[in-house]
Amino acid sequence: MGKVLVVIDMQNDFISGSLGTKEAEAIVPLVVEKIESYKQAGCKVIYTRDTHQDDYLQTSEGKKLPVTHCIKGTWGWQLADPIAKTVVSSAQLYDKGTFGSLALGEKIRELGEEDTSLEVELVGLCTDICVISNALLLKAYAPEVSITVDSSCCAGVTPESHIKALEAMKICQIQIAE
Repeated sequence: MGKVLVVIDMQNDFISGSLGTKEAEAIVPLVVEKIESYKQAGCKVIYTRDTHQDDYLQTSEGKKLPVTHCIKGTWGWQLADPIAKTVVSSAQLYDKGTFGSLALGEKIRELGEEDTSLEVELVGLCTDICVISNALLLKAYAPEVSITVDSSCCAGVTPESHIKALEAMKICQIQIAE
């Protein structure tokens, strides 16, 4: 049985930058520990990066969330140092211009076809935007793959929206670990 850890958007802007929170800062060591445990077990680890261009404020998302963040090539776009140190290969990185990654969905579907007992676990930021978007996208792309979100390794925009997102994922048959 194969296991894959998907680390969602553990980037500087979401941790201590323009959209950072104390809750996001608090999960960094837990996420690093989770990554290391997967690597030690010989499991695959995949990372996503929210990726915007200089014209972000003119995009649909930028008009609704007018806070410049994760501009490609900037400090805020980079994975936080403790997370970046865990990356082995650039092939593990999926840059995404929106909340969910279609390329990630395709990769998980492919892996699920190769291994019908595949288990995928998601951790990262933000529970109520990109984690939920990717969890639901993966469920749509690979409905028979076991999808779990570790709530202790996620943080939302607010603690309240974090809890609401976890509840929504439960309803959609995403397992929630604590």
